[in-house]
Amino acid sequence: MKAIQTEHLTKYYGKSRGIVDLSLSVEQGAFYGFIGPNGAGKSTTIRTLLGLITPTEGAARVLGHDIRREKQQILSQVGYLPSETMFYSGMRVKDVLRFSADLHKKDCREEAQRLCSRLELDPNRKVEELSLGNRKKVGIVCAMQHKPILYIMDEPTSGLDPLMQREFFELLKERNRDGATVFLSSHVLSEVQKYCTHAAVIREGRLLISDSVENLGHTEAKRVTVRGIRELPEIDHAKDVKPLEDGISFLYDGKPAELMRKMAELPIRDITITEPDLEEIFLHYYEKEETCDDGL
Repeated sequence: MKAIQTEHLTKYYGKSRGIVDLSLSVEQGAFYGFIGPNGAGKSTTIRTLLGLITPTEGAARVLGHDIRREKQQILSQVGYLPSETMFYSGMRVKDVLRFSADLHKKDCREEAQRLCSRLELDPNRKVEELSLGNRKKVGIVCAMQHKPILYIMDEPTSGLDPLMQREFFELLKERNRDGATVFLSSHVLSEVQKYCTHAAVIREGRLLISDSVENLGHTEAKRVTVRGIRELPEIDHAKDVKPLEDGISFLYDGKPAELMRKMAELPIRDITITEPDLEEIFLHYYEKEETCDDGL
């Protein structure tokens, strides 16, 4: 059984695009990143998976349950953190946490206390007095206190300071080591590269690619750093040229022999060829998609 399985999942808001023909598979126990800029369709995908909005076409199952017919079974086994957390005014943090636990019919007081301690969250504060970051912490505790087997989190680190971001991911890593599946959307590529084992890239509602983070890094493009020259002559397949203090850096996705021939003609002092980071790979996939679109 897959943790998440979608087949041609599509959602339109009237004539406006949400997601289109999305086929995605997430194995149980994965730490999965769902990558895309704002407006790419990440939140629409998550809300559709949880049965919070109805798909226009296609099908999906979460933990073996159909998103159209078995929404309650899904929600009972999932820890969901929306991108924006909102609570009833006048309630204290501990009241919100107890209300959330009651919805799951569980006594979560001990785990809630432990999570509040780790996230430095005061359970006696009123929610309307909290900063954006502390409101996000309340949402995190609500999503984690009942110890679900699947965590679905939408832009979970927005509003958290760097120390709390690190602690949050430590909590997720612990749950993942215990067997839980983590599915989180993000446009922060560095955190996906650092923590996720698998990832998918979405653009304008369409899935571009889905694979292990390791395999996503194995593109034809390489980052080339050249010392000793200030300008790069015209070289086919060279792009994203960046000036350096004593040289230049660029992405190259052509034939290595052709690159070496061109470099031999230049008065370079040193050359380094490395794998690009995830941000560069992300842009590489987007540029490939734009090239395909232009060719249609």
